Amino acid sequence: MKQMSKDIKDRSTMTSLVKTPSLTLFALVIVICAHGQPPRGPFVVSPQVNQDKTVIFRYLAPQAKVVKLSGQFEKGPIAMTMDSIGIWSVTVGPIKPDIYPYSFNVDGVTVMDPANVSFFPNERFKASLVDVPGDTPLVHALKDVPHGTITYESYPSVKGSTGSLVIYTPPGYDKDPSKKYPVFYLISGTTDTEETFFKVGRTNLIMDNLIAEGKAKDMIIVMPYGNPMARIAEQTGKPKPSDMMSRDSEEAIKRAKLFETDLVNHVMPYIEKNYRVISDRNSRAIGGFSRGGGQTLRTAFGNMDKFAWICCYSAYLSTSEMEGAYKHIGANPEVTNNQLKLLWVSVGEEDFLYKSTIEFVDYLKSKNVNYKSLITPGGHTWMNVKTYVAETAQLLFLK
Repeated sequence: MKQMSKDIKDRSTMTSLVKTPSLTLFALVIVICAHGQPPRGPFVVSPQVNQDKTVIFRYLAPQAKVVKLSGQFEKGPIAMTMDSIGIWSVTVGPIKPDIYPYSFNVDGVTVMDPANVSFFPNERFKASLVDVPGDTPLVHALKDVPHGTITYESYPSVKGSTGSLVIYTPPGYDKDPSKKYPVFYLISGTTDTEETFFKVGRTNLIMDNLIAEGKAKDMIIVMPYGNPMARIAEQTGKPKPSDMMSRDSEEAIKRAKLFETDLVNHVMPYIEKNYRVISDRNSRAIGGFSRGGGQTLRTAFGNMDKFAWICCYSAYLSTSEMEGAYKHIGANPEVTNNQLKLLWVSVGEEDFLYKSTIEFVDYLKSKNVNYKSLITPGGHTWMNVKTYVAETAQLLFLK
């Protein structure tokens, strides 16, 4: 009887399970499956941007001995403290509103913030991004305005390789298939990728906002990868070439020439075939930051028939190179000034390239070559680059 009673009870339990609403069954399955999963650590929120512009950074590492925070909002690394469940944290600020790269150093190893999906595209270092918004939206902020489109493209590049591009088309590009646009080729710096002007420089949002305010012309922006030699090495299974220590060396100039060949002979024809761009020099601009700024100057000065607008951010060419490869720029200033609608040079006062950039500006001045310049506070940072892009975008393609 006891066994029969037990069997009836078991069947009763099974019957009640069958009659259980589906939501309860689903919850039961979750509980059962959870027993088969490894335990999860505590949930970490990082970075936490507060209304007073202070920011809390957190990192889960219960076994770590030392964790430090490094960011371009501080002069040096900041020690973090660990709580009872292994979360290291530190509060910094208030921080001036902007977008800043940062990283953690965990027992001597630099890592990105695993709790943050926003990262800095770069070949060498690993950094996450924190966006501290302004009380009044900054020029790179996401605003309620019409937005352009970001497209990723591949194209046949130098030496049989496949190149990569990030392309911004302005709001309304798809509405009028007969309309053509001027184009701005925008090149990022050493170890940066074709995504950096987009993901760190927020060039698309800057343009959306300026266009909406009537401060910039509609334009297509093409963001190429500035290191074709590294791409060739990657695609042929060879080691990536080391970064150049000298910006004026024979090897640096050789690599810049390879990029120039890629841009002029491969990128531009691809864009002019696949996008509605105006294909004349008065409707082409070229700009770049750091190494990309040097590539900008070399490409533009070597192809004055193709570019009428030049934007150099935190970069320069030496007097010896100007007098050698590009003597025509200073030797015939009347011709140069007639050809160029804009020659822009900008740099930060704390930039490690400040002295060389000012020497380049002085060279242009001594040769009576017209230029516009902007000297800002700060260093060799993407905070400054966003300022330079916003300023120059308002000058491009004006008649």
